[in-house]
Amino acid sequence: MDLVRELEKDLRIANVICMNGRRHLTSSMNEVSRDLIVNSHSKKKQALLDVLPILSELQRALDMQVTLESLAEEGNYCKAFQVLSEYLQLLDSLSELSVIQEMSRGVEVWLGKTLQMLDALLLGVCQQFKENGYITVIDAYALIGDTAGLAEKIQSFFMQEVISETHTVLKAIVLEDEEDASQNSRLTYSDLCLQIPESKFRQCLLRTLAVLFDIMRSYHEIMDFQLEREESAAQTSTMAQEVDSDERSRSNCGEEPATNSEATGPSYIDSHDPINEASKEDIVASSSESPWYHLRKEATAFVSQTLQRGRKNLWHLTASRMSVLLSSPAACSASIHQFLRNYEDLSVFILAGEAFCGVEAVEFRQKLKVVCENYFNAFHRQNVHALKMVLDKETWLKLPPDTVQLVSFAGLTGDGAPLISLSGGKSLNSGAIQSDKSMNMVHTSARRSGFSNWVKGGNPFLHKLSASREGHGYSQSNGSIHSELEGGSNNFNGDKESPGKNDSNKMNGGNSVSEDENEDLLADFIDEDSQLPSRRSKPHRRVPSSHGNDADNTTQTGSSLCLLRSMDKYARLMQKLEVINVEFFKGMCQLFEIFFYFIYEIFGQQNTNSSGKSSSNSLNYRLKTALSRISQDCDEWIKTHSSSPSSLVHAELKPTSPPSTNFSHSSATSFGLQERCVAVDTISVVAQILNRSKAHLQSMLLRSNSTVLEDFFVHLVDAVPDLVEHVNRTTVRLLLHINGYVERVANAKWEVKELGMEHNGYVDLLLGEFKHFKTRLAHGGLRKEIQDLLLDYGLEIVAETLVEGLSRVKRCSDEGRALMSLDLQVLINGLQHFVSFNVRPKLQMVETFIKAYYLPETEYVHWARAHPEYTKSQIVGLINLVATMKGWKRKTRLEVLEKIE
Repeated sequence: MDLVRELEKDLRIANVICMNGRRHLTSSMNEVSRDLIVNSHSKKKQALLDVLPILSELQRALDMQVTLESLAEEGNYCKAFQVLSEYLQLLDSLSELSVIQEMSRGVEVWLGKTLQMLDALLLGVCQQFKENGYITVIDAYALIGDTAGLAEKIQSFFMQEVISETHTVLKAIVLEDEEDASQNSRLTYSDLCLQIPESKFRQCLLRTLAVLFDIMRSYHEIMDFQLEREESAAQTSTMAQEVDSDERSRSNCGEEPATNSEATGPSYIDSHDPINEASKEDIVASSSESPWYHLRKEATAFVSQTLQRGRKNLWHLTASRMSVLLSSPAACSASIHQFLRNYEDLSVFILAGEAFCGVEAVEFRQKLKVVCENYFNAFHRQNVHALKMVLDKETWLKLPPDTVQLVSFAGLTGDGAPLISLSGGKSLNSGAIQSDKSMNMVHTSARRSGFSNWVKGGNPFLHKLSASREGHGYSQSNGSIHSELEGGSNNFNGDKESPGKNDSNKMNGGNSVSEDENEDLLADFIDEDSQLPSRRSKPHRRVPSSHGNDADNTTQTGSSLCLLRSMDKYARLMQKLEVINVEFFKGMCQLFEIFFYFIYEIFGQQNTNSSGKSSSNSLNYRLKTALSRISQDCDEWIKTHSSSPSSLVHAELKPTSPPSTNFSHSSATSFGLQERCVAVDTISVVAQILNRSKAHLQSMLLRSNSTVLEDFFVHLVDAVPDLVEHVNRTTVRLLLHINGYVERVANAKWEVKELGMEHNGYVDLLLGEFKHFKTRLAHGGLRKEIQDLLLDYGLEIVAETLVEGLSRVKRCSDEGRALMSLDLQVLINGLQHFVSFNVRPKLQMVETFIKAYYLPETEYVHWARAHPEYTKSQIVGLINLVATMKGWKRKTRLEVLEKIE
């Protein structure tokens, strides 16, 4: 039992122990469970604590993304790119997260949009320069380190602006009135140029020049932009203070947990740039020497240097667009007044372009010269046709002296006509004048300052464009231009302006005429050729010629006035269009050549003259040379006249117009004696005016073209007296009807045995013809000196007729030679009654020819050389007659003839 009790006791004790152990186990299990729970929460807390900085950085990135968007919308690109730099670094540190890839794609999209907005701002700066906008662009590209790309982009934008703006201008003007403008909107620039109507060409030209000038001005302002040190230092100091204050605020809140959104919000707008981070002490110490200032200055200098190197490319593109515009047919179809205005504007544009690019615009000057030449060809063709029409309808009647005195040719003779300079700019001269100034401009150290004067003066084409839009036909300065062209020299004092004054005025595109007085309102009449106002020349401005009397000086016809007026206009255009003044001078030469040749064709041709010689053989060397030159230079103009005068040349000459009853057999289409005299007087007056104008024309032509002027005066103007003499001789031959007397003299009986007291019958007939000739002259309404001149030519023709007839005599005895002398003496005595001067000297050549019959055979060679007034056939006839009658040997005769030939 004891054992049982002990066992029971032990069991109870063991049960108690077990229960206590179970209690302790339960308690321990509860403790362990609690410890396990605490441990699991601790790990979760640690994991969350580890994720919190990443989330903070992501929140910061999102805030920076919002900041980037807001800065881009505000146009604060400089701060935006500062934030972008830190934003990209932040994304790079979190590159292992998948969300970062999406954010990276988002920043690429943002960067693309921002660069587009920045390019739009840059394009606006290129279109119209604004300093704040340009500085914003410079700072932005300097921060992203793409200054070279900025310079290239600026040049590309300007190129695009030139192309797009010129095309837009033409499309807006050319297609404004067309209904199918939408269909023609795709026309290229060159196609639009071909469709410009003449009435709109000047508007297109001015608008294009104004647009191109604005583009060059904006380009120059960007190229010439320099940082003002004080302003830049103040801006840099402000930026440095903002960066420093932002850095201090960020350092104060840097120890706080990055869970506060305020710490990751707008404080990043002014976050520091890595450049400033490296030298913050320098920023605070000296803002004017800060990297911000140097970065902006270096970027500005680099862009300026790049643009300076590329300005020639912009000018070449600008000039090429203008060249295409000038290729339009409307450029050469305008009136001369409109063309001069266009030329003046283009001259100003060339000067501005040369100041802009720093070199001479050789190619564009050449293009303008070609345009001027094309216009001259059309202009000259019109004037030639006008002159030909006037000549075809010319009646060769002398105009009243009062009418002639009202016409002045000051532009041709230089009497009161100044050396004209273009009002809006310097006249073009590809020679010494302009090239010297251009080369001096290129080699100066301040080449860019030249265009600065143009920038200060404003756009020289805008006020002309506005005047054109308001309906004004021309500017005040252009009114004076036309006055010069139409003979009105009253508007000028004839003094040359000093070069310095001219240059300053021309560089600024100023007008030479006062803006307070419109010269067109003072015009005396409207010119019927160009329908433009013109001033009437004062009669006292006319300078009379020193050659001949006043009646000769006022001998003008409708054709001569047309010729002189055209030549006067050409001379004035030589001053205006110096670049092709030699072409205008050649045009003047052609006009005179046509007039010269027409008078020769109408009044100077004849199948055979009274001596039996052809008309071409009777011309002297200088007249032949002049006609040959004319046939070469004016072949296309005179070939139509070669057949027209045929009905007039061989017609019987009328003494007066209308026809006289004494000449009922005269052709109704032939010109009378008075008209022929008026014709030769007219061309003599034209030659006198040209001789007076020689010095003035020489002063306008360059030295290289002086040979052209000398050649014209030597071969043509100096040949006018020869033409006058030839026409007068032709007139005398037509009036003095002695064509058959050569045969009468030759067929007379000269081989007589005895000398009687009677002369041959042809002498009386010849005297009768000369009497009729004098009667015709007396009733022709001619001045006394003209009648004497024609009588003088008549005596010479009588002498030539006698010599030609005597040279054709086959047989003659010594008595026959004496009979020849008797006939000559009777003829001289008879002719002396018809003229007031001594007749014998005029017939001396006949007496000399008769006396040559008595020369020994050894003297004939010397005699022939001493008397060039006889033709070869006349001398050969004389020798053959002497050899036959005196029985020369055939060998002797042939030797003499061979020596003479």
